[in-house]
Amino acid sequence: MADNISREENSGSVSLLAVFPDLGPAADAIDKLRDLGLSDDYMNVISGIPVTEAMLGRPNQWTNVPRLAAGGSILGFCAGAFLVFVSPFLYPVPIQVGTQAFVPGPPTVVVLFELTMLGMLLSTFLGVFLDSYFPNYRPMEYVKEVSDGKIAIFFICPEESREKFTKAMTALGAEKVEVAEVEHL
Repeated sequence: MADNISREENSGSVSLLAVFPDLGPAADAIDKLRDLGLSDDYMNVISGIPVTEAMLGRPNQWTNVPRLAAGGSILGFCAGAFLVFVSPFLYPVPIQVGTQAFVPGPPTVVVLFELTMLGMLLSTFLGVFLDSYFPNYRPMEYVKEVSDGKIAIFFICPEESREKFTKAMTALGAEKVEVAEVEHL
């Protein structure tokens, strides 16, 4: 799970990356970073496995995906309503099939449901796609150990406190704490 941290070009700060073998020490490290005075805006958890915010004691991330899904379902319902209720009247001569009603009930429900779900599915996919900043052409912080199941915490701390933060992370079980390098993946 990789969040985007807004970069502040500050000569008095350094970006560090601490690699932890498991989720427990990583959660303890986040608490320790808060105790040392860092806010959640200056921390980022990089993991190869899905880790929720609650597992690490972090605040929930704000996303537009539910709103986009709701909007897509409304658009899908409107498209279905157009197909069911308006399109039969667009023919110059109405087509009557036996004794069936001009807008029959059961097929109407199916078309409305399917197009509502299609609109929600497409807008949810688009929302997740855009929310994850994919494709991303700028360099990002990454550690190869993350692909092996490790959890990395990227954080920005004051340059003069670098040694204090490094010792605190090492004491909590960090396998390594190093300056984060920005690389193209």
